[in-house]
Amino acid sequence: MTATPTLTDRYVDAAMRTVPEAQRADLAAELRVSIEDQVEARVESGEARDVAERAVLTDLGDPDKLAAGYTDRPLWLVGPRYFLQWWRLLKLLLWIVIPCAVFGVSLAMVLDGASFGEIMGAIWPLALTVGVHLAFWTTLVFVIVERSEGRGKTLEFDQWTVDDLPEPRPRGAGLGDLVASLVFLVVAAGAILWDLFVGFVPTEPGLSFLDPGLWPAWILGLFALMALEAGLAVTVYAIGRWTVWLAVVNGILNAVIAIPAIWLLMQGELINPAYFPAIIGEGGAEVGAIVSTVVGFVIAGIAVWDTVDGALKAARARKP
Repeated sequence: MTATPTLTDRYVDAAMRTVPEAQRADLAAELRVSIEDQVEARVESGEARDVAERAVLTDLGDPDKLAAGYTDRPLWLVGPRYFLQWWRLLKLLLWIVIPCAVFGVSLAMVLDGASFGEIMGAIWPLALTVGVHLAFWTTLVFVIVERSEGRGKTLEFDQWTVDDLPEPRPRGAGLGDLVASLVFLVVAAGAILWDLFVGFVPTEPGLSFLDPGLWPAWILGLFALMALEAGLAVTVYAIGRWTVWLAVVNGILNAVIAIPAIWLLMQGELINPAYFPAIIGEGGAEVGAIVSTVVGFVIAGIAVWDTVDGALKAARARKP
């Protein structure tokens, strides 16, 4: 059973996230000893240990600001007071607003019959425009907030407290991650075979969601790629962390799976064309077209998300 991280564990983990890998171990040990010494001093003066720990961490302040001091990184927008609030808000908005805008416009264009080239030509300028606007207006708001202090109009943000400490970030290389990956691949393979040979519609035995013409060549090819995915998961666990090359291999596997799947979907050869007409009847073809569009976006989204996730995990573990 995994021990529950203490406040000190969470603080050190949060502070070391932006510290270069080469300095991380030494600085983490130094910070942990410093915290423990201050806590012991307070305990000897009569404070309870949990109270002393919270007081010491509160005095140390925001772990990101402490890490910036360790590595001599300036936290400047116009001044350092609101840099962290500005940066956190901007990252959150970029991660949420841009994908939502791109997905909404792409889905509307697909349903309107636009070609792949037309969609690509529209979403890249859209993503750039939305990103620029988010960065400009978010920055402008913080500039106004900071400048307003000079006229006696202080706008206070919530002060950092120990309760704001995040949970330790999953590294994606533990035994739990390996087991989850392997179980998912086995279940997915079993579901594909069951769908092709048995079906999931009790009233229509043998009616598969996937096109029966995918068997055997395409399905066996997919299983081979899934075996490579399993091998990648085992390799990550054996090494103990994500590396740049593992992230590259992960991206290539995602592309090799997603691109043919989307191509088959566009050719009408991925989803069984008889599936929706058989269970819905009239209007089944129209429902099938909409489902095909949604499935295409899901496949692309999963591939992009998994590729980016692997790249981020590799970047966190890489020396600067």
